Amino acid sequence: MGSETPVRLPVIDFSKPDLKPGSADWDLVRAEVRQALEEFGCFEAKFETVPVEIRKGIFSALEELFNLPLETKLRNLSKKPFHGYVGQHPRMPLYESLGIDDANIIENVNSLTNNLWPHGNQSFSKTIQSFAEKVSELDETIRRMVLESFGLEKYMDEHMNSTNYLLRVMKYKGPQTSETKLGLKAHTDMTIVTILFQNQVEGLEVQTKDGQWINVKPSPDSFIAMSGYSLYAWTNGRLYSAYHRVMMTGNAARYSAGLFSIPKGGYIIKAPEELVDEEHPLLFKPFDQIEFLGFYNAEAGQTVQSALKTYCGV
Repeated sequence: MGSETPVRLPVIDFSKPDLKPGSADWDLVRAEVRQALEEFGCFEAKFETVPVEIRKGIFSALEELFNLPLETKLRNLSKKPFHGYVGQHPRMPLYESLGIDDANIIENVNSLTNNLWPHGNQSFSKTIQSFAEKVSELDETIRRMVLESFGLEKYMDEHMNSTNYLLRVMKYKGPQTSETKLGLKAHTDMTIVTILFQNQVEGLEVQTKDGQWINVKPSPDSFIAMSGYSLYAWTNGRLYSAYHRVMMTGNAARYSAGLFSIPKGGYIIKAPEELVDEEHPLLFKPFDQIEFLGFYNAEAGQTVQSALKTYCGV
């Protein structure tokens, strides 16, 4: 008997020339997105709208950023959990990251840049802002397709206006060993949608519904799109939100950039009545994302299997 074919994430092409609402290409891709998010909670996205020079330049920018002294990177402060500088964690010694709120807006990127480089760094700012702006187009397309696929167009404006963007840039040091070491523990993102772009150092793993961990090996120009736990809650469990982790080996550093669409503070996440019925009973009470993150980041949220179910499960 031959060996089983390894499980791979679906690959969806968003670079079709006629990918506009109402077109045959749009309807086809929309169906692929819905199926992939139901079955895997994520997929590999071909998205050529991000120019080649930006796709290449983002990793040079990240290398320059993470080479800054620790005391400089610590200036990236935020009162919001997981938004500022994260690093030097004894349980995840290979991992560090920085967050930039609404990095698609150049003034926000310049604010961070001027904080880290007192004399400015225009090249860094331009690369980061251009990357976030282009990738946000993919986020909007995915979310529009999700709502359309459920026939929930009447919620479109409210849904699209209910979020902010967080660009989280990450570095994982090579563990300098052939043994596999933990880069980032298994988790689900507390987002609407997460879009990841990585250099060609492998490490990302995604857990399937049956509990199998699969290695994610996107092409150099592809993105990984994931439905977050907030979208899982909003769709009343119709879409899957996959656990994922980073496992590192070897000497090379792994760089990645993730654009997260996150519900605004004060916005109440509530499943539309159209997605609640006898077959799909309500899973979660309405909740505020920022308030939930406060619980999730506390000891009580870190010691339970599902923080969201504990916090507001029905």
